[in-house]
Order: sequence, then structure tokens, then C-alpha cells
Amino acid sequence: MMSTVHLFLKACLIMDQPLNFKRWLYFLWFCLFFGVSFGEVRYILPEEMLRGSVIGNVARDLGLKVTELEARRARVVADGTSQLCELDTASGNLLISQRIDREELCVQASVCILQYQLLLEDPLQAYSIVLDIADINDNSPVFAAGEIQLDLVESTVLGRRFPLESAHDPDLGTNSVREYKLSPNNHFALEMSTQINGNAYPELVLKKALDREAQAEHVLKINGIDGGNPIRSGTASIHIRVLDANDNVPVFSQHVYKTSVPENSAIGTVIATLNATDSDEAVYGEITYSFSHLSDKMGRAIEINPLSGEVRLAGVIDYEDASTHELDVQAKDGGGQASHCKLIIDVIDVNDNKPMIEVKSASANVAEDSKPGTMVALINVYDLDTGSSGRVTCTIPDNVPFKLLSEVKNYYMLVSDGILDRELQSEYNIAVTATDAGSPSLSSVKVITIVINDINDNPPTFTQSECNTNILENQPVGTFVMKVKAVDIDDGSNAKILYQISKDTNSEVSSFLTINSDTGELFTSRLFDYEQSVHFQIKVTARDGGDPPLSTTCTVNVFIKDQNDNAPVVLYPVQTIGFIAEDMVPIEAPRGYLVTKVVAVDADSGHNAWLSYRIIKATQPSLFVVGLHTGEIRTVRAFMEDDDPKHTVVVSITDNGPESLSATATVNVMIGNGLPVLNELFEFADYSQDSDNLTLYLIIALITVSSLLILLISGVFYCKLCRRSYVYRSTTDSLPVFPTTYLPPSFTDLSRCGTLLKDERYDSFLTTGSWRGDFRFGSSTDTDTLKQRSAAYQKNTLRQASADRATLKVRAGAPQPCYLVK
Repeated sequence: MMSTVHLFLKACLIMDQPLNFKRWLYFLWFCLFFGVSFGEVRYILPEEMLRGSVIGNVARDLGLKVTELEARRARVVADGTSQLCELDTASGNLLISQRIDREELCVQASVCILQYQLLLEDPLQAYSIVLDIADINDNSPVFAAGEIQLDLVESTVLGRRFPLESAHDPDLGTNSVREYKLSPNNHFALEMSTQINGNAYPELVLKKALDREAQAEHVLKINGIDGGNPIRSGTASIHIRVLDANDNVPVFSQHVYKTSVPENSAIGTVIATLNATDSDEAVYGEITYSFSHLSDKMGRAIEINPLSGEVRLAGVIDYEDASTHELDVQAKDGGGQASHCKLIIDVIDVNDNKPMIEVKSASANVAEDSKPGTMVALINVYDLDTGSSGRVTCTIPDNVPFKLLSEVKNYYMLVSDGILDRELQSEYNIAVTATDAGSPSLSSVKVITIVINDINDNPPTFTQSECNTNILENQPVGTFVMKVKAVDIDDGSNAKILYQISKDTNSEVSSFLTINSDTGELFTSRLFDYEQSVHFQIKVTARDGGDPPLSTTCTVNVFIKDQNDNAPVVLYPVQTIGFIAEDMVPIEAPRGYLVTKVVAVDADSGHNAWLSYRIIKATQPSLFVVGLHTGEIRTVRAFMEDDDPKHTVVVSITDNGPESLSATATVNVMIGNGLPVLNELFEFADYSQDSDNLTLYLIIALITVSSLLILLISGVFYCKLCRRSYVYRSTTDSLPVFPTTYLPPSFTDLSRCGTLLKDERYDSFLTTGSWRGDFRFGSSTDTDTLKQRSAAYQKNTLRQASADRATLKVRAGAPQPCYLVK
């Protein structure tokens, strides 16, 4: 704190400001409040202090021991600024580490504050260090231009004022520019004027008439002086030139200029250079050149540089039009006096005429729904040459939906040759090329711009066909809800979109919102109550300005968000003025006995409807407790003889809204003798045990369910494995089976014999159900016999089907009989 006072006094002395009693009290109050109450130390120091200068002893001002700084690794950290100071942990002093320039750090801000943090570890602590940089007069006023140039005509009237640029001083207050002084002279004085924003600037005022012949130049000095201590100033020179009056007429070097130019000369070719002089000076000696009485045609062909007098070709000059041109040229000075001369141009004939392209009629705008073959322009092409050089052909690019048709010599019709779509391309610049048959051939190009007019063939399109938005309840009428946006790729009035609530919207709901027809912004037109409605839907129609208009509809879902606008309402005990029912509790009631329950509801929803109960007032505060979320009032201890027989408990019911609302319920409790003690109303003794039992039951149930789930999965997996390893053998009820009675006598049933004869003695054959695993063997010599028996069996199947199938039916999984030829 002492360092702060010391630096404050030092800054006041530097700034040459009186240290009055009021400022001193204000400073002490400020330092005490911020430095002590909030762990902050503030130092006021002047700018431009030398590196290594002591700002203050941080350890002493913050009440820290110097030995702590090194042990706790204390350091100063910049807060959003460069590191301009450092901490000397050996002494606790805060030192200047870099140059501090107030104008560089804070420009011309009225207050320049640098914020630092002093950090200490083990334990971690942070203290705020504020450096208030005071301004000193370290900058001189500077004029942006070291030399100010003024040109004044010697006939300038007295009292004429000429504003001068102000000097700039980056310092503030009294250290900034305060006055201007002009060097002594006979013709000019310096006066101050004020701008609208209050800034003062100097003006040079003419006090004595100028005479160029007496003095052609005046050199003055202007000084800008600040109000600092010591005083600083800046100087600029004012160079004034006195201009002569206009008393001479321009004179051409020749009265007649003659020149010639070939008719094939390029545009920009210099034809001649005219020269006129004027004895006057300054603006009266500046000459401008121009043509007089020039025809429009020649004006397009020839131009003159108004400053240099150069005559150039600006267009085509044709020998066939005229072989000679006689032009009148005017030279005029800055005072309005002029003289004239003649310019004669001889055109040299050259046989190089290019084909000419003339658009006789053109429809610059074509509707995009125009049919193919619609004429857009009629073009006339000709060449002034004769013979083959006069024969001209005309072409256009191939990549445009247009073509040229010619039915009359040298005339071409430009017609549409396809479907036009303005949305794909709104404008065509068609280059028409005319080429003659000369050698070498010459050609001309003319660009015809065709604009495709829009028709209303595209409806508006919403960026989203369905939008969702939220709005808090109880918002005032006119609250912005959302903005719907539709675009129309058409043009002009066809793309102008107007928004409105669709007629398809419910008539009641349609009045909930209003819409800005131009911007699509939706606003509320009534108050919304979440408790009455949480959602409604409207449809917005975007209609364009075409004829006929096209429209699109967007669905907007509006969800009402709840606000905490309903306070809790007490249902029990009933709160009536003058009477509140009393709840009786037996005097033998043990600790944790349920006395009564406060019942309250909140019409809000979610967090806003979560209620908390707290006792805010009681006859004996240590006798009853209320459940935070249940509202149950229970005894904290058993009643004693000296307890009052009647108690009043005031319970505060608070909801969980951002800005919570509350209500109070007053409960009257009477302690009565002889009332029975009900075990159902006793809670505290077994509460922890019941809680532990409940936890145990939950763990057992979780383990049981998990075990059953594992068993179920294992069983399913095992069944799938069994299915894959099981060979399915279906019955052959639907397949023909050959019983032993129909087999040839040479076949023997070997279904139960353990061996077969060697394979080379038998030929295998399969039954029609052999794909199910049955196999039989037969001799090749008995094949015909087997076929005959099979045919006989097929004929008698219908008569003997039931008996044979009952007798010979093979069960699934039983071994199939095999037969051996004897």
C-alpha cells in the first residue's frame, strides 16, 4: 500500500497536477477497497520509466514474506498483455522489464490499465496486480505534411478563409495541442474554428490584397504548441503561390494544319499534333483542345486529346465516304479565352473494306417459352468492295440454341433453334461473323445480346419443408418466433415472394402467430401457457408474384417451453384464514415418528415442478424434521415432559426453477396423552436396515437374472450345434418302395446281415428315394426282371397301397434294407 501511495505522489508530481484533499481521500478509499478486500494491489506509475525501476514491493503490499516468494516459486504472469514487468523474488520488488509507452499500449484511451497475476505454488494462490499507466508529455505535436502548398489567384477577395490541417499529439489532456501560432507577415492571419464534433482546427485568413507582380510567393511558418510541462511544439511551412490574372489569348503555331492518313489505319493512329501557346501562367495558361462543329460521323472516327492536342483515329475512316475532311479546332485557356485553326485531313484510298454487319431489327428480349423458329433478329451483311471481295458469308457459334436462315441475298434471320430456359442461362451474347471471299479474306464480328425473359414456371421452394421451433411461455405479444425462407429461381415479379398463414391451418391455431409477408418472420399474437398447450402446428404458404401465381407450403411445428411461472400450491393441510387444522401426535411417539405430511403440487413441469420442503420456523426447531422431497414431518427425538403441548411448524415449499418460487404451509401439532403409537408411522430405526436389505435383494435379483440369461444363451447355442451334427432321415411314405414279395427270387434281404459280398460281383442301383440315404444292390443279369416287377408293383399300388405302406413303412432313422442277388 505504501508503494502505491508513493507512486501516486510521484505520478502527480510528473503530471504537474495539484494533490487536493478530495482526490487523496478518493485514492485511499480505492486502494483500501480493492487492495485489501479482493487480494489486489494497484500501482499508479508514469510511462517511460527506466528498465529496472522499482514499481513497488509486492510482498510487503500483499502481506507476504519475502522468503515465501522463492520457496513457493512466485512469478508474475501477464493477463492479455505483454510482459512489461518482472518480480525480484530476493527482495519482493516489482521491476520494470521493458519500455512502457502509454500511447503504444492504449492509444488515446482515457484510462490505461495493465492487468497481471502474481502466482504462488504449494498451495496455489493468485493475487491481482493492476498497473495504472499515467500519461506524461513525451510527444510533440506533429503536422502530417511538413510543407503545405496553397495556390491563390492575386484577385482573391479579402477575408477568404483557407482551412489548414491540425497538428496531431498522441498525448492526452493538457499534454495535447492547445494553440497555434503563425509567423509574422503582412497578408495573412491565423484564426481557430471548431468542427461539429468539437475539435478545433486552424484557418488561414487573407487580410491584405495579393499582388503577383509585387510578390509571387509567400512562405509562412505555423507552430502547434501543447500544454505540457515542459512545453512541446511542432512546426510546418506554408508555401503560397500567387497566380496571375488571365490577360492573354492562346495562339496556334499555324492557322492551317494539313495531314493525310490511309483508310486502313488502326484505331489510335496519330494523324496530327496541334500546338497553341498562352503567355499567362497557372490555370490561365493551361490550354484545352476540342473540335468545333464536328459531325456525328466524324466524331466517331476522329478524336483529339484535350491536353496534348494529338488528333487520333477513334473509328473507321473510309475513302469511299469522303476523300478529304476539313475540321475546325478550338484552343481554350483556363480563363475561357479561345482561338481557332483549320485541320485538313486527306484520306488515302486502300482496297481493304471489311464486310459490314447491320442489325435491321432485333428483339433484345425473348420469352423462355418461345417455340423453336422464333425470329430474334434480322441482319444485313454487305461489303463495299466488288467482285469476289464483295461476296459475304455469315456465321454464328454452334454452341448456342440459335441458327441463321437466309432467304434474301445479304439478309439473314437469327431464329431460335431449341428450348430456352432462363434459369439455365439468362443471356446470350451471340457473335455474328461476316467473312468476305477476298484474298486474303477479311471478316467482321458483331455481338448481339439476347436476354431471355422469365416466365413463372418455377414455384417458390422452402429451404425446409418442415421446421421446428421453440418458444418460452408467457412471452409478450410480438415476440419473434422464427423466420421461414423460400427461394424462387424465377426473376423479377415472378420471384417476389409473399408469405402468409395457410388457409389449411386450423382456424383457431392460425390466429396464434402473425407473419411478415415480405420477410417470412413469424411473431406471436397472443400469450402462450405451457400448462394449457405444449405444441401446435401451422402451415405457411409462400406465393410468388407471377401470373398465375405459384405457391408452396411449409409446416411449422411450434413447441411451447415451460417457464417457472407457477408457485407451489399447498393441498394439505388446508390453509385458511383464521383456522388451520391441528394434527395430533401421541406423547409416547418415538424418534422418527410420522406426525403429518405436507402435500403440495406445482402446475409447472420438469425441473420447475420438483418441490423441496424445509422448515423455516418452528416453536421448537430441534423437535421436528421434514423430508426434503416427501414433505413428511417426523419427530427428531422422543417428547419430554417440559415440551410444549402445542407446536406450530412453518414449512417452506420451493420449486426447482431457475428463479425458484415458493409457498409456505403452517402446521399445528398437538401432543396428546393416551393416543396409540402406530408402528406404520415409525421410520428411523429400521430405515438403514431396510435400505441394506433392499440393496441385497436387488443384487440377488440381478445375479439370478444374469445366470438365467447365460443358461438360455448356452441352451440355444447347444441346440444349434446338435442340429448341425444330426443326420436327418425322413420317411419314404411318398416314395415307391419295393417290398420283398415283389423282388426277384434271386434277391435276399441283407438289412440285418453284417457283411456284403465283394463289390465286383454286383451292380448298384438306387431307388427313387436314394437321395435320402437308401441303397440297394442288384445283379446286372436280373435288371430286366427287376424292371418287370417294378412295373407290376406300380399297377397294383392303388389296390395294395394301404396294406403295403402299413407293413413296409420305414421309420425315420431306422436302417434301410439292402438286397443281395443270389
